[in-house]
Formats: sequence, structure tokens, C-alpha cells
Amino acid sequence: MSKIKLKASALAASVIAASVATLAHGALPQTITVDGEKVFPESMTSSADGSVYFGSIGNKMIYRAAPGSDKAEPFVQPGTDGVQSTFGVYADSKTNTLWACSNLLGPPGGPPATLYAFDLKTGAAKGHYPFVTAGGLCNDIATTADGTTYATDTQNMQVEVLKKGATALTVWAGADGGLGPKGGAVDGISVLGKRIIVNELAASKLFSVEIGKDGAAGTPVEITLDRPISRPDGMRTFGKSAVLIVEGGDGGKLEKVTFDGNNGKVELIKQGYPDGPVAVTVVGTTAYVCEGQLSAMMRRPGSSAPAAAPKPFQATAVEVGKP
Repeated sequence: MSKIKLKASALAASVIAASVATLAHGALPQTITVDGEKVFPESMTSSADGSVYFGSIGNKMIYRAAPGSDKAEPFVQPGTDGVQSTFGVYADSKTNTLWACSNLLGPPGGPPATLYAFDLKTGAAKGHYPFVTAGGLCNDIATTADGTTYATDTQNMQVEVLKKGATALTVWAGADGGLGPKGGAVDGISVLGKRIIVNELAASKLFSVEIGKDGAAGTPVEITLDRPISRPDGMRTFGKSAVLIVEGGDGGKLEKVTFDGNNGKVELIKQGYPDGPVAVTVVGTTAYVCEGQLSAMMRRPGSSAPAAAPKPFQATAVEVGKP
């Protein structure tokens, strides 16, 4: 084949690849709607194939939007393996596991806060792991490359860990008050290299906890931010040195925090999520922000305040580029 033909073939291949990439990017919906009422999602995650998953507090189940779909449909049905109200969800494509936080809301009694594992492709139950400390609330989840799974306990201001191959959780960090005193709200969690980043919603703080060579937790260190954040909630790793965080304060925001040691630079990506942003996940170069409408869920019966008009439960897209 001549050089001219080789160049022409290479150019054609490049054009096709670029066209496919453009179509794939264009195929992502601007809005993903969860197909259900009283869903009240608290968390959202995405897998390597572009599927997007939503945990439901209200319906005690998990929904999934297929890659490129604008509708999330029932995936893990209510009561599967005893799952209760679903808070955090986290897709670990490497192990084909969808992790989920389950909590029984209401009067004391019944099953404790529990970390669940489901098959990422089928939704079948793979196992469940009760929290170690009584009175806990499983909120959010992150995993390391070796398959170790971490989950935040909001009520006890701790992080619990399920080591690879383990059959039970153990307390990993926070038992000494290093993440703040009880009464606060340890919430989002992300893995950045050899450390865990944890946010505290009530105090609007971020903490870094080093992962030791033996897997033990280092002493939590508060991140020094170049400007305040406001009520951080869902958080996801973004590249090697940053996280994306949704914040409930200041009208609802999506921000990026880039770390340099234990310092953080805060950058506003988008502001204006009036229905309470609770989660963020990234598909390609697009972030999706989910608004949970949790204030409507927590409205007490007989309240004199006017009830909010029902709205679809949705995640909306915003371009964030590559990390």
C-alpha cells in the first residue's frame, strides 16, 4: 500500500473514531429521571459502562439507568436480602459489586445499619455486613484498588472498613473523636491514592486520613481550604488530586476541591440546586448532580407549612471535562 493510501486510511480511521466519540458524548442525556414516586434519593454512582445507579430512602430499593438512558428503572427490588432504606451507593466495576448503605429509619429496634453488596450487572444479592458500633447510620462508601471497602457512620462519627476477603466490618477511623464529636455528621467519602478524604456536613469540613502500609488509619487531619464550603454531602474522586463535592448551603452547589498536601483549593463549577443536592457522579466528562428533595420527605404530618408540589426525582448534567 502506498504512503498516500496509508495516510488516507489513517485519516479515515481518525475521523471515524472522532465521530464515534462525538456521538457517544452527544448521547448522554441532560437529565436522568428516576421512574418512581417518593424515591427521595440520597446517593448516586456510576459504573465503567456508563450505567447510573440511585439509592432510594423512600422506596427502600436501588434504581439503574442503562448507559445513555434518560430513565432510571427499578434494579434492586425492595426487601432484597432484607435491605432497608438505601442511602449511599457505590459501583466498583473492578469487582462487579454495587455497594449500598442500608438503614432502618424510625423507632429503635430491627436490623442495624448495614453495608450491602449486590451484583453490579444483575442486582442479585452478594452479601451484607452489619455495622460494628450500635446506633450507627451507614451513609456513603468508597473502595481502594485492592478491594478494601470503606463506609461512613454518620451517627458515630466514624469510618468502618471491610478488608478484602473479610467477613465482618471493623472500625477504621474516628473512634477517638478525630473526625469530630458525636452530634456532627460524617457524610461523604472518597479515596485519593493512599489516603481517604471524609467530609463533615454539619461543620462544613474536610478531613484526610492516611492509609498505612498495614492498612491502619493514620491520625485524621483537617484540610485547610482556601475558602469555606457549605454543608458538603455527596463526594467523588476526580483524578489523582481532586474531588467533586455537592453542597447543600448557599442555594446548592457543585464544587471541585484540588489538594496539595493538606491544603485544598475550592473552585465553583455550578450553583443553583434548590431541591437539595445530595450526590454527584461522573460519566466520561459529564458530572450528574442529584437533588434528593429530602426536605419534603422530612415534613411532619399536620405541619402548618405548605407542602411542596411533587416533582420528578432527577439528576442533571454539567460538563466538567477531564480531571
